[in-house]
Amino acid sequence: MPASLPTICCAIARSAAKMAAPESLQARYGKFHNLSMALVAVAMVAAAVLHFATHPANAPSPSLADPRTVLFAVLAVAMLYYAYIGISHALDREPQVVIDRNGIQLGFGRNRRLGWSDVQWVRLRRLALRPQLQIGLLPEAFVAADLRLSMWSLDDGLRPIRGVPAGVLVRDNGLDTSASAMLDAVRRFRPNLVKS
Repeated sequence: MPASLPTICCAIARSAAKMAAPESLQARYGKFHNLSMALVAVAMVAAAVLHFATHPANAPSPSLADPRTVLFAVLAVAMLYYAYIGISHALDREPQVVIDRNGIQLGFGRNRRLGWSDVQWVRLRRLALRPQLQIGLLPEAFVAADLRLSMWSLDDGLRPIRGVPAGVLVRDNGLDTSASAMLDAVRRFRPNLVKS
């Protein structure tokens, strides 16, 4: 028997094992999207200040009695808040969504691991123009995860699904991975959970 036969067999076995194990997915905040958001927010505040500095007749009076002062102050605070969010997300390199052989891990300040046994289904649905990942959980797993979901949080990556009490919507806005790529990762690990 040739001496190279065991080497070939081992190489084939390693190659087959590599092919059998699906690759995990890690979705992080995208630097370009979040830094662009921060830059636009700062530019909007700077443009308003520049406009009022060059056209003082149009500027609101520096008094709380002038409703324009209150309006512009609130808008400036909101834009600076989004600049802060954009910069902090761009600097955060921790994965926000991990899909692997153990299940789905959701970050976004919660860092909860959902095992495959906790997931009933996964699908894509449109939210406005973009498809978003929806995950249906067992009711007891949803309660135990304590995801603190709110419809009113505009900058949160996780939201409740209207009409689905134990469901979570994962927004891919600002992530470096699309919702369809996340669904493909679920399909690699648990094709039976993917719903159309």
